[in-house]
Amino acid sequence: MSQTTAATGTAGTVRGTTDPDKLSTPPPKPISRGLGDRGFDLFNVIILVAVVVIIGYPLWFITIASVSDPQAVNSGQVWLWPVDFTLDGYRRVIEESSIWMGYRNTIVYTVVGVIIHLAITLPCAYALSRKETMGRTAITWFILFTMLFNGGMIPTYLIIKDLGILDTLWAVVLPGATGAWSILVGRAFFKQTVPDELTESARVDGANDFQIFFRMAIPLSAPIIATLALFHGVGLWNEYFKALIYLSDRNKYTLQLILRELLIVTQGSGGDDGGAGSADDIAEQLRIASLIKYAVMIVASLPLLIIYPFLQRFFVKGVLIGSVKE
Repeated sequence: MSQTTAATGTAGTVRGTTDPDKLSTPPPKPISRGLGDRGFDLFNVIILVAVVVIIGYPLWFITIASVSDPQAVNSGQVWLWPVDFTLDGYRRVIEESSIWMGYRNTIVYTVVGVIIHLAITLPCAYALSRKETMGRTAITWFILFTMLFNGGMIPTYLIIKDLGILDTLWAVVLPGATGAWSILVGRAFFKQTVPDELTESARVDGANDFQIFFRMAIPLSAPIIATLALFHGVGLWNEYFKALIYLSDRNKYTLQLILRELLIVTQGSGGDDGGAGSADDIAEQLRIASLIKYAVMIVASLPLLIIYPFLQRFFVKGVLIGSVKE
């Protein structure tokens, strides 16, 4: 009887040890970090904080300057917090119809330009990434050559004029509609993301090149599409030089040209009346000019600041895949 009881007790003990919680492997002890590792982490934190301050402070200063009294800004009193809070600058911006006209034109130029950019760049990059494309090496070198040399401003202007697109939307969006960097980055992305084995299996199933491109390559290309769209869109949004050269109709000006014109007019208004205005009027005009200057900077940058966080995940992935690995 005692042996049976002992056996039963032993079996119960064995059965008790089959509890998953008791048989689970204990978590490993954390690896202690030495003084050198902690010092390296502290150094990295200091560097990152310094970079954030260097990059973020100018934006913060413009933000607080746009809602501060201009005299306080010009005298150096504004450096961390707003002084004599005011929204007159934003009120003037909202009331200025030319700014909204420039906003509208810039949005149209950016959207149309990005669509054209993607429509040209993506098929070209995909074709150059396929080994069956005849002469792809020579074409790639020809595209690379454009990164080193260009025709110059005067020949480009003459071409735009001869094409009959001077002073039109196309004069802004067509020159530079694509670029060697964008094509090469897209080519590297497609070579890695859409390998030859995948396209060959699709051809066995009866798919042609257009079906492979639109049904396989494009759905897999969200990172590179976001990257190319963001790069080109930022360039078009900040477009100034081409608009200054090719556009003469004020109703077609971009936001940057309207901003330039507004700053020139407001800053020069104090001395253009030949002394006819009073000193108080001149001082008020200069005050409003300073307020508008900072407020328009915020208004012009706000859309990009809003859009970028939503595209950051695709943007980082597209840059790393497209530019690091072939």
